[in-house]
Amino acid sequence: MSRVGRMPIPVPTGVKVQVEGQRVMVEGPKGKLSHELPSQLKLEQEASTLRMKRTGEDRRSRSLHGLHKSLVANMVKGVQDGFSKELELSGVGYKAQVAGGKVEMFVGFTHPVVFPIPAGITVETPKPTQVVVRGIDKYLVGEVAARLRSFAKPEPYKGKGVRYVGEVIRRKAGKAVA
Repeated sequence: MSRVGRMPIPVPTGVKVQVEGQRVMVEGPKGKLSHELPSQLKLEQEASTLRMKRTGEDRRSRSLHGLHKSLVANMVKGVQDGFSKELELSGVGYKAQVAGGKVEMFVGFTHPVVFPIPAGITVETPKPTQVVVRGIDKYLVGEVAARLRSFAKPEPYKGKGVRYVGEVIRRKAGKAVA
């Protein structure tokens, strides 16, 4: 049995979980999320825990078991606490600002890069060189952060670009002048 899949999912107080067939709906203080389980899996609700069970022992069922258990656990954590990713901009003139539901990033181009903020995500810029992406859907938070990072990936020679806070970029030596 999957080591990840067999672990119970604790449901904190204040979070409601409804299981209707293959659809799982989680509601908490931060919002609502829903997820459709594949036909090979079913979710059993006990007192204050959830358990993911699989109906078969074929390869596909085993591979989906741990994945969907993690997805449901992330939904429970998301509606309770939420998720966030922090980005930092480094480089001369690199800055970001939020204006009217869009993120404007000045990252070395002749024009600002404008990215519309999707529904369910909040983006803050506490400092001009710092961007914080928050939301209840872990996948969507990671996706938005990765898209913002992709506009100017950190480069190894001067270290300019958009990076995650705590991300280490290995620096390279430039050309050696003889």
